[in-house]
Amino acid sequence: MLTHWDERRDITIPGDTEATLDFAASHWIALARHAIAKKGRFAVALSGGSTPKAIFEKLKTMRDAVDWRAVHLYWSDERAVSADHPDSNYKMAMDAAFSHLPIGQIHRMKGESLIEKYALEYEELIKKELGATLFDLVMLGVGEDGHTASLFPGSAGLDENKRLVIANHIPQKNSWRMTLTFRCINESAQAVVYALGPSKQEIVPLVLKSALPSSYPASYVGTAEQKALWILDSQASLNL
Repeated sequence: MLTHWDERRDITIPGDTEATLDFAASHWIALARHAIAKKGRFAVALSGGSTPKAIFEKLKTMRDAVDWRAVHLYWSDERAVSADHPDSNYKMAMDAAFSHLPIGQIHRMKGESLIEKYALEYEELIKKELGATLFDLVMLGVGEDGHTASLFPGSAGLDENKRLVIANHIPQKNSWRMTLTFRCINESAQAVVYALGPSKQEIVPLVLKSALPSSYPASYVGTAEQKALWILDSQASLNL
């Protein structure tokens, strides 16, 4: 059951970790079916991290749940590493599920070289393939510092309001990453923030209860026009 949190966000707490992962996978499939029925394809921006990996592993077992040939994969962010690097969000998603499914189109973020050039190319690809409606689903997490995608506290990308995709320097890590911007996230049909486990107990209430402007980037996900959904398990939501 969805609960109204504020004018920009809804939350749902399906139960323990396993029940929440089941819900998240079923919700993913429901959005896919709806988009495919409506416009013939489902465009999703995948996230990295342990929770998306667990969701992907569940999706792998749901081979007959959706027409996977109509699923178009993109990514919400990527590290500056090659496609076969252990830290690659692309590699994680493909290994966990999508190399085992007959996916229609796969659009990897090329973060390992010329990252600013490839960020521009990725933005043009999104505009060409998806148009003004952008993504049917943007998958996001929230870090213990409040970051989401690769929009970290103190990074220049937080102030970008025109671009859809950027190369963002992360001061804390002294590295570059490619990421969707808040504009892209918030103009897409649905943004979902997944937060599961005890490690999220402190940051979840800080992000959800923080007024704008906020020092937590994840607080900016969701608008009155395009509400975000937070999917939380019973542990992550304990302090709400």
